[in-house]
Amino acid sequence: MDIAFSPCPNDTFIFYKWAHEPHIQATLKDVEWLNRAAQKSTYSVSKLSFFAWLGLKDQYQLLDCGAALGWGCGPVLITRRGEQLTEQSRVALPGEFTTAHLLYRLAYGDMGKRVFMPFDEIMEALATGRVDAGVIIHEGRFVYEQRGFVCQQDLGAWWEQQTQLPIPLGCIAVRRNLGKEAISLCEQQMSDSIAYAFSQPDQTMDYVRAHAQELDDTVMREHIATYVNAYTQELGDEGRAAIAAMEQRAMKAGLCAWSASYLQPKKRQRPSKQAGFLME
Repeated sequence: MDIAFSPCPNDTFIFYKWAHEPHIQATLKDVEWLNRAAQKSTYSVSKLSFFAWLGLKDQYQLLDCGAALGWGCGPVLITRRGEQLTEQSRVALPGEFTTAHLLYRLAYGDMGKRVFMPFDEIMEALATGRVDAGVIIHEGRFVYEQRGFVCQQDLGAWWEQQTQLPIPLGCIAVRRNLGKEAISLCEQQMSDSIAYAFSQPDQTMDYVRAHAQELDDTVMREHIATYVNAYTQELGDEGRAAIAAMEQRAMKAGLCAWSASYLQPKKRQRPSKQAGFLME
């Protein structure tokens, strides 16, 4: 069985037991990389942004456990000194199919020039002036202030105010063509791995630390405490209502036709050798 998830502390924490079981091949990649790989059905089990999964529901079945979904944990739009966005602002985003991108579009529409790059490069790009603003995710929300940046908009808080629901960020999904029996087994293995992580948190920390972008133990533990919660154990009615609300709002805003053409990689200009990123 092949499973794929991000190197972020919440994923390595909950996948620790499953990833170390016999006959399991684990791949750790940035979530946007996984979003794009899923368009080719690359992995049997994969972490996905909820925004990406909404366009892949025919191929991947959502598991009832393993999600990053909750309150006070959404992406944050930051600037260097609290500058207001304009039509000309260059805004760094952690991937076209990420939930962070969807939330930015829901909140700001077509404002600014969107620049896609790996999430761990956004603060450096902002610090050096390559972009004017950035939407940060994962452990970035815990360290941006100490690095001198200013929160322009907490997009998770914005979502909560708009919907009165928690924010669905990422999920675990299984390829439908594996069949019901295999999918059920995968869900049980994911659930068992989560339960083990909660019962033996210290056992996971070397694995978490080996893959974390932020090596400070305090940041790692705060990251896990924020993104691994009751919704991770089970989506529940409220979690599913939040996912449905996200799909409805994305469709109403015209951001997801969920057609094959939408999910095809788009032709882009070659990246600037100097800047090293792509702009939309």
